[in-house]
Amino acid sequence: MRPRTCSLPKLFMVLCCLSFFFHGKVHAQGFLRAEGKQIVNGQNQPVILRGMGLGGWMLQEGYMLRTAEFAGQQHRIKAKMEELIGPERTLEFYNAWLQNHTRKIDIDSMAAWGFNSVRLPMHYNLYTLPVEQEPVAGQNTWLEKGFQMTDSLLQWCKANRMYLILDLHAAPGGQGNDNNISDRDPAKPSLWDSEANKQKTIALWRKLAERYKDEPWIGAYDIINEPNWGFQSKEDKNGCAEKDNAPLRQLMVDITKAIRDVDQRHLIFIEGNCWGNNYNGVLPVWDKNMGLSFHKYWNYNDLSAIKGWLDLRDQHNVPIWLGETGENSNVWFRQAIELVEGQGIGWAWWPLKKLGFNNPLEVPMTPGYQKLLNYWHGKGLKPSVDEAYAALMELTENLKLENNLFHQDVVDAIFRQVKSTETLPFGNYSFVKKLTIPAVHYDLGRNGFAYLDKDTANYYISTGGPRTPWNRGTTYRNDGVDIAQDSISKKLFVDHIETGEWLQYTTAFEENKATTGTLKLLVASDNNAGKLTLTLNGDVVKAGMGVPNTGGPKKWKTITLKNIPLKPGKNVFRVIAEQGGFQLQSLEISVK
Repeated sequence: MRPRTCSLPKLFMVLCCLSFFFHGKVHAQGFLRAEGKQIVNGQNQPVILRGMGLGGWMLQEGYMLRTAEFAGQQHRIKAKMEELIGPERTLEFYNAWLQNHTRKIDIDSMAAWGFNSVRLPMHYNLYTLPVEQEPVAGQNTWLEKGFQMTDSLLQWCKANRMYLILDLHAAPGGQGNDNNISDRDPAKPSLWDSEANKQKTIALWRKLAERYKDEPWIGAYDIINEPNWGFQSKEDKNGCAEKDNAPLRQLMVDITKAIRDVDQRHLIFIEGNCWGNNYNGVLPVWDKNMGLSFHKYWNYNDLSAIKGWLDLRDQHNVPIWLGETGENSNVWFRQAIELVEGQGIGWAWWPLKKLGFNNPLEVPMTPGYQKLLNYWHGKGLKPSVDEAYAALMELTENLKLENNLFHQDVVDAIFRQVKSTETLPFGNYSFVKKLTIPAVHYDLGRNGFAYLDKDTANYYISTGGPRTPWNRGTTYRNDGVDIAQDSISKKLFVDHIETGEWLQYTTAFEENKATTGTLKLLVASDNNAGKLTLTLNGDVVKAGMGVPNTGGPKKWKTITLKNIPLKPGKNVFRVIAEQGGFQLQSLEISVK
């Protein structure tokens, strides 16, 4: 998804200017702590965490690299690479990946957009050796790589007055049967099957607490991400029916004790079983400075969806935090944030970037990496060693923010649209004589205000049905509007337009007197059923225009409307589908 592929260096300069506004809103000083049902700072001021999770940096998941069908866990992705390019070049790839994925410019940009916190998903193997590789059984070899990366990230966060929350995303051995999220190898003992893995997990948290005990911009310790394990029954694969959760509680109690032996000030978040959502047997909390984290995906955004969490907050008088959410549409994003912030709950989005369109930043696909994917999927020839290596290293270059595709609509939905129904033009669409607006550059704003689309989010957990797309083309923008690309011209267009849907375009006519102009709509259809109405500044210009049968989809013809009344300054067009079944590529406005 590529909402306006603007120059990121220029964009970054603009965002840095905006950052002064956002920084003014982050007054937090001192350590965050639990105060009854709230998270407060050192001045006892309530803090709403508005964060972003750095998924895919220290820990890759297959879906982020489009390898999930054949290699979901990071160690399996790595093995696939080693088969092609060997271990030495694979190590080069991973070093470049870790160096390029998240840098100071990423954190600076997030602060400018409005985020006040960062959640770091840590892979234990960057901090310590796996138990089976320890030279002396039962001892811990500490690796500087992970600690140095965390130190750098903390410095970038401190410079931007952002809280850094440490999240153990991949615990030694793996904490659940959803193997991808923790890089678990089922052929080896899990966290729950191995006392050595448990002790290494405890020791790692003690080490982290020793290192960061005096750092107030470390916001919290999120001690085990999304445990999902059936302790009482192996049939309960992910622990969603677990009634007791005794091993989970005991390990978290032991981790807490190790942290408190060296660090009495930092807030600790705990997560229940079933991906952080089953707290049976886990509560009450055992530490006075503790909060509960829950994760929320693909369900409705109403009070009933979070009632269980609100009840736990009230019952145990502890703060709750939406520690991970996202992977949906802009409509869903805005709804979710409105919901939880309305209850005084902070949040952390997921993820900042990936090969995919529904995040603030998108890592662009390259022809070389697509060729590599085709081979891995059994649909293409095996690339040479040099070809595969070049493709992978090019991908690491695309990880850099200046090479990412910035999705302004996602950031707009997460921040501005939560508080405002105002619409904004997608770009600078000022004109004197002539202006062409790509149809996919409809205004920024909420559904029903900047556009109207009927399929706007994926609620499959609540509906019990299949996963449903919102933008069926899964490209460019993250609203419900369906966007596709012409394979010949490579131009983007609005597809699957349904009856009753509409798109709004805000322009600025730079003359000081009213005039008339000509509007041309580039459309395509394989039938004569489509009809559209055009409005300008709220008035109907022409209603019920038939869309011509152009001979098929992506076979474009022009509808021309003359004598369009234009006023000086702002002019707002709406293209309304009285009857759907057509495609729209562009609008051209011209004045003689």
